[in-house]
Amino acid sequence: MKNTIQQTLLNSFSYSEYRKKVTELIAEGKSTGHEQSNDLFHYSELNEARMNRLEKTIAIVDEVKAKLENLDKKYIWLVLAEGWCGDAAQIVPVIHKMADVTDKVELKIALRDDNDALMQHFLTNGGKAIPKLIVLDAETLEVVLDWGPRPHGAKQLILEYKAAHGVVDEAAKIELQKWYLHDKGISIQNEIVEMHEQILS
Repeated sequence: MKNTIQQTLLNSFSYSEYRKKVTELIAEGKSTGHEQSNDLFHYSELNEARMNRLEKTIAIVDEVKAKLENLDKKYIWLVLAEGWCGDAAQIVPVIHKMADVTDKVELKIALRDDNDALMQHFLTNGGKAIPKLIVLDAETLEVVLDWGPRPHGAKQLILEYKAAHGVVDEAAKIELQKWYLHDKGISIQNEIVEMHEQILS
């Protein structure tokens, strides 16, 4: 898998490059990914507004910041995402802010559809669910842990909605966005640093 990881890293973006890529495609009436549709374009536009807002409002908790600054070594956080993905729009800005508070983490973002070989190693229940955070030892590129596509509370909300209604429809997506809004990125921060702590213990 190391070759696949190296290839994906060569094919990846910094956070600002990722944002720029998504914005440029929107200006052309397109979304990221190998499939194009009006819906995906519409979601991309919505998500751009969400990410702009989150960049201004998300704050990294002091305790989380301290834990990130005290990481034992340098890591690469490689995230598989797409501009049309609602969960990615809520999660990637938080991961960016987390990586920004420490020199121990370098964030790289790769488009899922352009990096299918890596995505195949990190399926969720057989599906290509994103965003997927893959934490790599910066020196060896060994996979240390992975996280995603959603924090636990958001995952539970969708499971319970599907159990009650049989589908994940537009109403479910609205409930999910409300959950993210209320949570303010706290669950994402806590879950990721807790996983880092587990590998160190």
